[in-house]
Amino acid sequence: MIAASSPAASSGAAASPLAQPAPVSGRAPGAPPRGRGSLARIAHEEYFDYQPTSTADLPDPRPLVENLTRCVIEILAGARELEQVARWVTDDVYRTLLARASISARARAARGAPAVRPTFSVGAPRLTEPRDGVVEAVVIVTSRARARAVAIRLEGLDRRWRASAISVL
Repeated sequence: MIAASSPAASSGAAASPLAQPAPVSGRAPGAPPRGRGSLARIAHEEYFDYQPTSTADLPDPRPLVENLTRCVIEILAGARELEQVARWVTDDVYRTLLARASISARARAARGAPAVRPTFSVGAPRLTEPRDGVVEAVVIVTSRARARAVAIRLEGLDRRWRASAISVL
């Protein structure tokens, strides 16, 4: 005979599994176990990180590449605020552009030159698709003084294009 400490067992009634007190573990009954060895552990990135999107589910990247190129040149010239492109770039690109924009602003301040909207023309972007959901583009930007190349890598994240790398040469 098994000794029981529940009141139902001491009164002679059969103890049901539903009448058992819930364990004091801090989680709901039936919830998967927690801990280092648990296979039920869910990676944070699996649900809360950016979700990749196929190229077929995304719009044409050409207009975004052209507009992003124009915006980046204007940000570096001091004629546009960086926050205007924040939704179209990743955090790393935002930090890189912030550093370059602040260096450009200090250089203008040292020369005593005001921030003016630059006049330039944007060439047709050349696009390649190294894999599904990724587009790499190069755009030539010409002004009176010089020509620059802007390289942009777009990735399909959360059903829209986001720039994961921008280089202005």
